[in-house]
Order: sequence, then structure tokens, then C-alpha cells
Amino acid sequence: MTNTTLIWLRRDLRLDDHPALSAACGLERPVVFVFLRDAWVDDLGAAAAWRLQQSLAAFGDSLAARGHRLILRSGAALQVLPQLVAETGASAVWWTRAYDPDAMARDAAVKAALRDQGIEARSFGGHLLFEPWTVATKTGGPYRVYSPFWRAVQGRDVDAPRPAPAQIRAPAQWPASEDLQSWTLGARMNRGAAVLARYSIAGEAAAHAALEQFMADRIGQYRNDRDKPALPATSGLSEYLTYGEISPNRIWQAARWAQEAGAGGAETFLKELVWREFAYHLMYHSPHILHSTWRDGWARFPWNTDAEVPEVLAWKQGRTGIRLVDAAMREMYVTGRMHNRARMIVASYLTKHLMTHWRIGMAWFADCLTDWDPASNAMGWQWVAGSGPDAAPYFRVFNPDGQREKFDPDGAYLRRWIAEGQLDPPATARAYFQAVPRSWDLTMTDLYPAPVMDLAQGRARALHAYEIWSKGEKTRDTLPAT
Repeated sequence: MTNTTLIWLRRDLRLDDHPALSAACGLERPVVFVFLRDAWVDDLGAAAAWRLQQSLAAFGDSLAARGHRLILRSGAALQVLPQLVAETGASAVWWTRAYDPDAMARDAAVKAALRDQGIEARSFGGHLLFEPWTVATKTGGPYRVYSPFWRAVQGRDVDAPRPAPAQIRAPAQWPASEDLQSWTLGARMNRGAAVLARYSIAGEAAAHAALEQFMADRIGQYRNDRDKPALPATSGLSEYLTYGEISPNRIWQAARWAQEAGAGGAETFLKELVWREFAYHLMYHSPHILHSTWRDGWARFPWNTDAEVPEVLAWKQGRTGIRLVDAAMREMYVTGRMHNRARMIVASYLTKHLMTHWRIGMAWFADCLTDWDPASNAMGWQWVAGSGPDAAPYFRVFNPDGQREKFDPDGAYLRRWIAEGQLDPPATARAYFQAVPRSWDLTMTDLYPAPVMDLAQGRARALHAYEIWSKGEKTRDTLPAT
């Protein structure tokens, strides 16, 4: 076992284009895959934890089909990994890099501890196209605006994806493993788990099937159709990227091939893939974006910070009386995902019409999304709220009714998710009432609610608050230092 490599898995549950695995197999070393239930797993929201369990099960099945195993252990990496090294006699522990500050601190401590014991500890890329420290402005600093970031990377070479190894050597003896079902990662979903299972197919094979279908059927019209929430126009790959069931390099390559073949929507899709890279770029260079305002001064903006007020509960329940907002929130509760255009609209409604802090919305999304991603979630919420990397921060207020008329003119999206008022609502709309907590006491016989906030009044209030706040910030900037 002395030449065995432990592959410490996190958000890289795949065999295809896995740099650490490819390197280990190239050395013809036995490989032991280990996944740890540590603090980051226990901190996941309900839907994300449920989806992680599905991904682990799918990856375990994939390994079993090759005569291999996934080893599961609970505990902090700093304690568990050295124990596994001692049990197996492994000479190396390799992993795919993570970029949030807690993970980076954990990984640095693990790397130092293992190396002190004479164990080869090494991290690899694989979660991003471009390492955040390799993209810099002409002055050597990080980018703060997306457009120049896109221009800086659009022509870069991206490593060609590596195929899954033909053979993965097994160790002579397997270490003990915990049972995945005993972890009960999906327990907090309660009855909603059965509903989510209808709309989420985990695993590497499903990820590649989704990519192939998108490239074959939808990428040509992606630029024109991606903002229409009733159409199956998007890739559906965010969930697979979240758990590393497919690599960004594999997606980039497919989109580049489509672009070379003349697919009209390929460049727009590539820009969306790079938008994810930009989120990680910001998180790496300014990690405070995860918990506090990215722009200076916005901590003093007068947002509501009470998550229990009735209008915020109505937003969470998809019962604001604003149909596009409610349809989107219900889509998330049923499927664990939400159309990207709808995400911007519901975030704008909460932070501007309801004047509620983006952290409340960000936390709710973290609990409800199966494709939750720390960098994308934080940047998306701050971008919409005005405190993030947006050139037109606060005075961009999405009008949900105007957005509905533009992107869902025949109401197909609304009918799909809102049951009230329909004589025979579709299964998607009915599923919402099967998924929500019983404590909400909601049924399809309830009347659809009146708006909790008039749209014109909410917009005026938000802009007035912004005007008063911005004047205060300008005054603050001109005051002499004391």
C-alpha cells in the first residue's frame, strides 16, 4: 500500500477530466477515493445536502461498476486523513482545489500537516477553467467588472479535457467505510425529497447526457431563448457543475466546437460559463463578498434585516401576489432550481421592492437550491441588490409585470407553477403543495393572495431610500478626517 494515493473528493465527483485522478493513474498507483463528512457538508442547506447524497450514491455506483469503492468517513480532514494514511500506508493525498476562504484555510492546514509526516500532499485544478490568480488587469490587480474579465479570457487556451482512465488500480486491502444512508443528508428535506427526486438526476452519466442534448438541440437558439422561463432553452448544467459531475473544461470544449460549427448561441453560452469564473475570481480576491457588502459604504444601506416579517415570509412561500415572483419561488421549491432570469427578478423584488437585505435571500437560496454554489450565489445576490459588481447598482429595479409581459407573454410559465385559479392545474403546480412544509398550511383551495407590495410604490420607496442614502455617503466622503 505504500504507493497508494488517496484522492480526497469534494466537489469533483466524476472520473472524466479529473486531473488528480489522471495523474495518479498515469503513475500506475493504486487509488483510494475518500469523501469526508466534515463541517462544509454539515453546513449545506437542506436541498444541497439532499442533492449531494444523490451525487455520492451515483459516484459510488459508478466506481462499483469498475470493481472499485468510495470510502466514506466523518470528521475533520485534519484528523481523518492522517488516520487513513496510517491505516492504508498511503504515500500521497491529492485533491481538487477549492477557493472559498474556509476551504482554503482547511486545505493549507491539511497540506502542512501531511507534509510534516512525509506524505505527499498536492492540490490540482479542475473546478475552474482559469485559476483566479492567473487572470489580472494590466496593473496586476483583480478584475472588478465582468466585461473586461471576459475580454481577458475569451481567447485563452483551455486545457483539453482528459478522458476517464481506462483502468483504476485498486488497493490490495480496502479501508473501512461508513454507510452513505446512515448519513441521512437528505433528512431535512422531509416530504419535499420525494418531489425533488422527480426533477433531479444525479451523476456523471446524466451530466454528459444533458450536455449532449443541449449541444444537439438548444445551443443554436440559446441567445434568443435563454431568458424565456417557459422554454427548455438553457443547459441545465449548473447542478452538475456544483458537484463536479462534469468539468468546466468539458463544457467549454463542446461549446467551442459548436461555435466553430456556426451555432449562433455558442458565444453567449460561453459568456455564461465565464460568468461563473468571474464569481470565483471575486470570491478569491475579495472573500468578504460571501458575508458582507462587496462595495464600500453599502453596509449602511437601510435594508430590512428581519427575516420573519410577513412580506418576507410571503416571498419565501411564493405568495407575494406578484405572479412571476411567485412562480419562480415555487419552481425552486419543486425542482431545486430556478431559471436565471427569474432569479434576478425575485432577488430584485426582495432587495428593492421589499427593501430586504440580500443576505436573507442568499440564505434562503442556499437552503432551497440543489445547484447552490457559494461564489455564484453571493455574487448574484449582491449584483442584483446593488452592493456588488454592477455598473448600475441600485437604480436598476426589475418590474416583474414588465418582465412577465416580455419573457412570458402567454403566461405558460405562470400556469406551470401557480395552481390557484386553474380548474385543472398541471402536476408541476400541484407538486408545490406536496413539497412545502406542513407548518405553512397551504392548499390549492386557498385564494391567490393580493400583492403584499404595490410595484410602483415599492419601486418609488426603494429609489427614494437610495437617493437619501447616496447623499449621506457623498456627505460622509467630503467630511474632514477626525
